[in-house]
Amino acid sequence: MTAADAARLVALAAIWGASFLFVRIAAPVIGPVATADLRMLIAGAALLLYYAVSGFDAQWRLRWREYLAIGALNSAAPFLLYAYAALELSVGLLAVLNATSPMWAALLGALLLREPLTPTRAAGLAIGMAGVAMVSGAEASTRWLSIAAGLGAALCYALTGIALRRWGRGAPARGMAVGTQLTGGLLLLPLLALAPPGNLTPGIAAAMLALGMVCGALAYILYFRLIADIGATGALTVTYLIPLFGVLWGALALGEGLTAMRVLGALVVTAGTLLVLRG
Repeated sequence: MTAADAARLVALAAIWGASFLFVRIAAPVIGPVATADLRMLIAGAALLLYYAVSGFDAQWRLRWREYLAIGALNSAAPFLLYAYAALELSVGLLAVLNATSPMWAALLGALLLREPLTPTRAAGLAIGMAGVAMVSGAEASTRWLSIAAGLGAALCYALTGIALRRWGRGAPARGMAVGTQLTGGLLLLPLLALAPPGNLTPGIAAAMLALGMVCGALAYILYFRLIADIGATGALTVTYLIPLFGVLWGALALGEGLTAMRVLGALVVTAGTLLVLRG
């Protein structure tokens, strides 16, 4: 990995860690549905424009059903669940819950695909869940529904991996990026009509633009550049860094408590994720 690749990897982790900050800022003001839907529509529109200028063909007529199915599972459902969880949970905890996705994937792979649950992966699962408990702390007893929503969002990402392996092998990855954002946004439009955005102040509008343009469109461009340069496995190492950045952004921007237990819990979850992915 070159220095430029390492810089892109850290930048991507910082951007995706910041996505939970922007969700935490926007969701209590404009609501979970508007937060989830607008981020997808903004990101999808930006990617659509970028790919149109660059001449990329997303194969809409051939792949729209796959984009719709994966968009519901990988974008609409988890974004809505995270936005709901952000009504109560801290940025750091949201990022840590997101990092459990590889653990869910290992568990589902063993249950549904009969993949071997090696001792290393089993240890990673146990360590990761212990880390989640450490970061959740007192929040777990009074905000369990929000924590369940965050874990459910991570579970959606794990289910997406299985769905892609079964039915999405031929779809272009960049097509999946733009297709899932746009179809996910369209799927939530009826809910947006029932739950229109709240007070869309300039600050909230800026947070939503950052969420869609930077954490959505730009992050996908960075991610696919990393896949091209260092491979999919190398690009997955971004998962290790996102919880740490989530805890950091929450402390710096919102004054969330940067306690030793929270930092230690984020490190423990990162270690569990590392074991699961390496196992």
